[in-house]
Amino acid sequence: MIAIIIPYYKKKFFRNTLKSLANQTDKRFKVYIGDDDSPENPTDIISEFKDTLNIVYFKFQINLGSKSLVKHWERCINLIRDENWITILGDDDTYGANVVSEFYNNYNDLFNLDIKVLRYSTIKIDSKDKQISKVNTNERIEKSIDFFFKNTPSSLSEYFFEREQLQKVKFKDFPLAWHSDQLAVIEVSDFGNVLSVENANVYVRISELSISGNQNLYYEKLNASFMFYHYLLKKYLSKFDKQQYDMLSIKLNKCFINNKKRVDWFLKTSYLYLTNKKIKDFFLFYNQIIKNL
Repeated sequence: MIAIIIPYYKKKFFRNTLKSLANQTDKRFKVYIGDDDSPENPTDIISEFKDTLNIVYFKFQINLGSKSLVKHWERCINLIRDENWITILGDDDTYGANVVSEFYNNYNDLFNLDIKVLRYSTIKIDSKDKQISKVNTNERIEKSIDFFFKNTPSSLSEYFFEREQLQKVKFKDFPLAWHSDQLAVIEVSDFGNVLSVENANVYVRISELSISGNQNLYYEKLNASFMFYHYLLKKYLSKFDKQQYDMLSIKLNKCFINNKKRVDWFLKTSYLYLTNKKIKDFFLFYNQIIKNL
């Protein structure tokens, strides 16, 4: 059975989220709602669905999301019971009616191919539920690192994870949880295959309330990006071919170029290159800094 986890904080679109779950053609799932000590009480909305959804609601007394979204996700995951697959659905995102049924339709392939991550097609919507992107589909079977390097759009709500493997590797705690979902896909799949569903959609909301749509979080996102690229190169250097390494190196260097006040980033990047005997890359990094002074 599936655990659909909703780390709740914002009420504005929450009814739409639960309505999309109530409209699922296959009800073999349980909904776990972890309230991050929100000032917007959701219980009136939850009560509307008590006869159509199997819901476990828990209100935490301390807000964690403002400091660490990942830590809030973790305590929400700890609410679940015996479900073997889990997904984290944003409190403003929605499912097409056949998302759950397509999980079960594809379960044999997941099991037989030993794949730990299932991915759905996505459509971006705005605050008025208007579609603002084309349907983003994916290859049926694709290595997680391949679609990462293709810069394929990604959001946490579109992924279903095998619970045991996710709890083993855990989400990494980056600011705003920016890139935390991408890294989870890479690590849960162990740089291996992800299975994609083309004929079921997850609707990802982009609004002024969402992190993706908030233009005032640039430096926090930049910090998360630096931590992400540095983590990949430090821990998994041997996993990347030369082209992939070069792409990551460019992205890492660019983080410091875009915020030269972070001397610690300069030191960490330099140390990474020098300890891995990437002398040429160290001097390329240094020259980039000089050119951008």
